[in-house]
Amino acid sequence: MKLELPLANKSLGQHFLRDQNVIDTICTDFLGVAEAILEIGPGPGILTESLATRSKEEKVPFLVIEKDDRFPEYLRQFIREDQITMTDALAVHLSAFFKEKNIADKKIWLVSNLPYNISTPLLINFLQATEIKYMTLMFQKEVADKVFPFSTTKNFMGSLHALTQTYFDCALLIKVPPGAFVPAPKVDSAVLTMTRKETPLVPMAEFHALEKFLRLLFSQKRKQLGGLLKSSFPIELLQTSFDSISVPLTIRAEALTLDQVISLYRMLKK
Repeated sequence: MKLELPLANKSLGQHFLRDQNVIDTICTDFLGVAEAILEIGPGPGILTESLATRSKEEKVPFLVIEKDDRFPEYLRQFIREDQITMTDALAVHLSAFFKEKNIADKKIWLVSNLPYNISTPLLINFLQATEIKYMTLMFQKEVADKVFPFSTTKNFMGSLHALTQTYFDCALLIKVPPGAFVPAPKVDSAVLTMTRKETPLVPMAEFHALEKFLRLLFSQKRKQLGGLLKSSFPIELLQTSFDSISVPLTIRAEALTLDQVISLYRMLKK
């Protein structure tokens, strides 16, 4: 008999998914292509139950990382003790973890109903672990829209979108209303499906340099870029760089395309 769901810990941003259609959509996203599965923040095992069944059917390793010490007894209903790592996912060096678990050579699929309060730093960690080839991630809708703009059609460029799309191809998998959770959050959610690009737009060795450049570029999204960047780069270099992508120095960062952002990075990187 399954244990009853515990109370959600609001300080950890917990909301337990209960909509079976959403659960099935998430848990079948990369079946047949993934060679190992990692779930981050499984909680009481709502996705874990389905992922565990599918990992057995596909004969692929399945691991989970969980922070809340209330949950191992729930998770053990579906997986073995040795599949559970109790730690803060933000503190995990994922590449070292994959090597320790003997799955570093496999195409890893990462699944997570991300805690709303730490979804962005977790995503940035995930992007840097090149062993992760696929991701199915649930975000608060507002954050999901910054990663992959699906409800904004104009002036949607931002640092999170540019950074993610440099390394992954993204798409909206499913929208998730508050009523799909217990307790119901005050905001809508969305699940994104992501596949790592075979060749990233910027080498992973330059990840931190790109991240730093994007922070500068989008530090004041509505300010004209010529004025924003003139204290960091020679005006002659700025003029030449912007001329080469056929945009004026008066453009705002949010109006750039991804190709233009990457071109500016390449020309202005230090």
